[in-house]
Amino acid sequence: METTLYEQVGGEPFFERLVDAFYEVVATDEILRPMYPDDLVEARRHLVLFLVQYWGGPSTYQEERGHPRLRMRHAPFHITKKARDAWLAAMTTALQSVRGELTDEQFADMTSYFDMAAHQLRNV
Repeated sequence: METTLYEQVGGEPFFERLVDAFYEVVATDEILRPMYPDDLVEARRHLVLFLVQYWGGPSTYQEERGHPRLRMRHAPFHITKKARDAWLAAMTTALQSVRGELTDEQFADMTSYFDMAAHQLRNV
């Protein structure tokens, strides 16, 4: 039986490290920061739970928040090419911070997913 990426990387603690690194960039980014609430605690938690579920972990995100519906959840924000690129740069920085914990294939899979998601969520 094939293990999920969630299991391969050691579960939720890996995704917490990734999301913490992502939000370190968001906190000081002039394009991204205004799109987030003043308190980033819940946003961090939601992203951790979403990524955990997406990569094969527990479905806590869906149990608490329902179907991810990413386009709908992001619709209130004007996600321009510049915002998309800033988000992707922040996530790339975060991925680089945990690069040593990933195989080349895992890194490529995650990079590919985040690239696809960023492009799909652009709405302006």
